Amino acid sequence: MSSTFLGMPATPPRSPYGTGNLRGDRKFPEAAHDELRKEQLRRNLGRATRTIRAKRLDVTGELPDWEALREAGSAIKTDTMNRLPELLEQLERNVTERGGTVHWARDGVEANEIVTRLVKATGSSDVIKVKSMATQEIGLNEHLESVGITPYETDLAELIVQLAHDKPSHILVPAIHRNRDEIRQIFLKEIPGVDPGLDNVPAHLAATARAYLREKFMTTKVAVSGANFGIAETGTLAVVESEGNGRMCLTMPDTLITVMGIEKVLPRFQDLGVFLQLLPRSSTGERMNPYTSMWTGVTPGDGPQEFHLVLLDNGRTAALADRIGREALNCIRCSACLNVCPVYERAGGHAYGSTYPGPIGAVLTPQLAGMHAAKGDPNSSLPYASSLCGACFDACPVKIDIPSLLVELRHQNTEQSGTTAEKLAMKAAATVMKHPKLFTAAQKGAGIGRVVGGRDGRISHLPPPFNGWSASRDTAVPPKQTFRSWLASAEGAATMRAAAGEYEKNRKQKEEEQ
Repeated sequence: MSSTFLGMPATPPRSPYGTGNLRGDRKFPEAAHDELRKEQLRRNLGRATRTIRAKRLDVTGELPDWEALREAGSAIKTDTMNRLPELLEQLERNVTERGGTVHWARDGVEANEIVTRLVKATGSSDVIKVKSMATQEIGLNEHLESVGITPYETDLAELIVQLAHDKPSHILVPAIHRNRDEIRQIFLKEIPGVDPGLDNVPAHLAATARAYLREKFMTTKVAVSGANFGIAETGTLAVVESEGNGRMCLTMPDTLITVMGIEKVLPRFQDLGVFLQLLPRSSTGERMNPYTSMWTGVTPGDGPQEFHLVLLDNGRTAALADRIGREALNCIRCSACLNVCPVYERAGGHAYGSTYPGPIGAVLTPQLAGMHAAKGDPNSSLPYASSLCGACFDACPVKIDIPSLLVELRHQNTEQSGTTAEKLAMKAAATVMKHPKLFTAAQKGAGIGRVVGGRDGRISHLPPPFNGWSASRDTAVPPKQTFRSWLASAEGAATMRAAAGEYEKNRKQKEEEQ
């Protein structure tokens, strides 16, 4: 009787190295060091995050069932991840039955090729875009430009970033690092025909962008969007936004192409009732989004007559395979964790090097793209870009335990790093602590630390490879006498006898009282 060996199951692939925007050029500490020197950036971030935090607290505090909503959101997302394959197949069936076409993209390279092919099939050389984290993640704009197709961002903040040839620095407010004077200069330089007398009044800046975009809305035949949610039960897609640009992009073009991460699916239409309360309150501090657009397939004579849904993996299946880390896929991209994070508020989003900055980015980016794809991978530093204060966990509307995930990723990074100076030091310490004689000798030898300590009783500078420790923290100099030597001395023995006598006295007193 013969048998066929089909091989062992392989780990799902992560986002390909060198593609998209899931990896920076430098490690977080190096990038943050430069960002911290930008005083204007820190002022912009501090003012904006304080405002958003205050608004969020107001609108969440007025709901008596806010914590129950968080529990419901967490439970729905956990259930979704537990049966993601079947829900995605259900979504595909319902989108197809209603006139749409579904494409599966295993990574950003495939997704870019699919979108490019679909745009070229329409004969258009321009596309208008709704704000989309997924298309930023895969670098769709850059890819379209490389093949002669011009993408136009229509979200105001995304437009500012695009015109400035910049990168987003926040999940919700991509241009949060820019103030109104900087935006005025960008518009004067990059938008054709702008009034040279344009001032920095927000309403005037918005009007300038509106006039520029109006022509694009009226003449461009192809739109590319993301999706906040995809409903498996009905095949419905949903986008929430605040400016109305999304509604224009989703209704006016002839062809609509939506790129959606596979984790955005929800099982039932009624689940939207939970998330349409959680998302706006956690993101913009509003009770509801000004524009909530939903569409199901194609409706003859109404809206786009050709609809394509590109379901993007790009490392999500690899994250799903991580028993602990998969919780990060519950993220609904509200940015609440960024707005309460002391590290993000000071360093800004660019220091993370990824489309996804802040606490959730420090978790999600390494899972999608890996931490050891190349020597000195910048992503390996992201799990350490946190004080583990826990504010992100308290703010998350779907209760993702980001601090615990960061600790787990630090563990994974250590396990995958091979032999390092830190590992060798820990191994040596373990050996010393297992042997009493070695431990005693090490205690005596540690006394040399008093020589290198400062007058304040602290060691501020250690030689390599320990300089990484002293670069960010001080260490107290060793005491003149170890606990063991003190305990063995006459003073120690007398102190212990006195303590024992006091204990016995108190014990007898309690017995008498009883």
